[in-house]
Amino acid sequence: MDRRGLLVVAGVSPILAGLVTAEPAVASTLGSRIGARVPALFERSLAVLRRQDDQLGSGQVHASARAQLQLIITTLQGKSYTDTTGRRLYGAAAEAARICAWTAYDSGRQSLAEEYYVTALRAAASSGDAVTTANILGFWAVLRYATGDPRGGVDLVAEAVSQSRRIGSPKMDAMLFATRARAHSHAGEVRETRQSFHAAFEAFDRSRNHDAEAPDCVYWLTLGELHMKVGSCELTLGCPDKALEQFTQASGDLRINAALHEGFPRDAAIYLAREGQARVGLGDLDGAVDAGHRAVQHLGGVSSARGTTSFTDLRTRLANHGDVPLVRDFLEQTA
Repeated sequence: MDRRGLLVVAGVSPILAGLVTAEPAVASTLGSRIGARVPALFERSLAVLRRQDDQLGSGQVHASARAQLQLIITTLQGKSYTDTTGRRLYGAAAEAARICAWTAYDSGRQSLAEEYYVTALRAAASSGDAVTTANILGFWAVLRYATGDPRGGVDLVAEAVSQSRRIGSPKMDAMLFATRARAHSHAGEVRETRQSFHAAFEAFDRSRNHDAEAPDCVYWLTLGELHMKVGSCELTLGCPDKALEQFTQASGDLRINAALHEGFPRDAAIYLAREGQARVGLGDLDGAVDAGHRAVQHLGGVSSARGTTSFTDLRTRLANHGDVPLVRDFLEQTA
């Protein structure tokens, strides 16, 4: 607990130990009998929630995710079902808790997110679902590397990769390798970062022949998203020139650009803000301001603390050039 009474998970070793100690799902004889249709309904609802988060932002989706999690818990506690149905219900509970965790983190509530990730991982262990477990670990790693614990992020991804070997999905592998690259970049580990994002591109290339087999939870990973993640790695490593190459490669392809910007407005805003930061580092103030204006267009109406932070970082870098009229006008317009 920190001094404000909020839960803070200090290290990832106890977290991963929970994978071993979690109780497996068993059949229940309480209440009326339910079959496979009920967990299937939950799974479809969670797929919708994931996509609503893309379009509407975390602030508006978090409450819906919490309500869905509570409904699944009530079902687990009050209905009768087989072992198989129980495992699917625990898997749905795990994914609902992961969405709660992700939307809490994206809303700037780290401690709440950690609580939900603990819940998600234990429920996933009870479900025995490798896809759900790997996805939770991968998303939790994002929180860890972005909030001062890149080594914890690397450890979480390492466990996720071990789970992913049971899945056999190149697209899931690509997502995890890209996440590992981001964790290494936050740790300042250049060689490990570039090894990981090369592995991510190789896995993504393999995934082109297996798209139909990819888990739904990695629907969001596109080639454009992958280039943007690599650009973010290079920016974190202090290489704005290499970062801009990646951002430009993604934005220059109309198909990639449309898929990224139209389908994922929050992510588009974040990456445009980072492109602007790279341009500031290269002295291209006109380009930085243009990227900033485009970021504002995508961020409008999408609630996201991460998006706001990325845009604030761009404004901070531009503030060092506030004597330039173009920059001064931009800062005033976006104050």
